[in-house]
Amino acid sequence: MASEFVDGRVDVHGLYMLAVLVDDFWREPSASLAAEIRLQRQCFGLTPIDRRRLQWEIDRGEDASERTRKRRAAPAPKVKADGGGSDDPRAVLHAV
Repeated sequence: MASEFVDGRVDVHGLYMLAVLVDDFWREPSASLAAEIRLQRQCFGLTPIDRRRLQWEIDRGEDASERTRKRRAAPAPKVKADGGGSDDPRAVLHAV
């Protein structure tokens, strides 16, 4: 995302203002501050949906793509019917 920001005072100034708003919100939360933070955050692509709206794409390196491909291709861990003896955290879930 750093490559999308304008070098100089324009974006930096806006980010400082956003940081002050967030700090103010955590000191004394209010709906009006939350709304302003939401609006300002959109301008800087700070959430995935904001980046889509701005048509920004985060570069994905070959290593990251390869790790994702391997993870998706790997079989899911087997969970025993009784829920015991597995390192899979889903093993503790039971239907009620």
